[in-house]
Amino acid sequence: MALVASRCDAYWKEDVMGLGMQIAYLGFAGSARIESEAGAQLVRLGRFDDRLAGCQLALEALRQPDGRVMYDARLDLMTREHELTPVRRCTHADPLVAIRHAFDAAESMLDA
Repeated sequence: MALVASRCDAYWKEDVMGLGMQIAYLGFAGSARIESEAGAQLVRLGRFDDRLAGCQLALEALRQPDGRVMYDARLDLMTREHELTPVRRCTHADPLVAIRHAFDAAESMLDA
């Protein structure tokens, strides 16, 4: 199982006022397109930067018995008090959709 970590906060810091993100790819190498989508989704959480210090996104390729690959996105939010708050897991055949759904869930959770 390959684990590749990438820090995106330096690139997106200006847009989201210092909100950082760490991305881990499990079972596949990831891509610039996935990092770009994750960064775009991170911008959506910028309005919560008074409560958030950053987030961790784990994207795992899950091989199905029939040979298909599903992507499981797990997003944990880091509060200003240094507590990790998990967001519900989102799984989809398209990793970009799984990421969008994870950030949708985070936004809904923070709006509540």
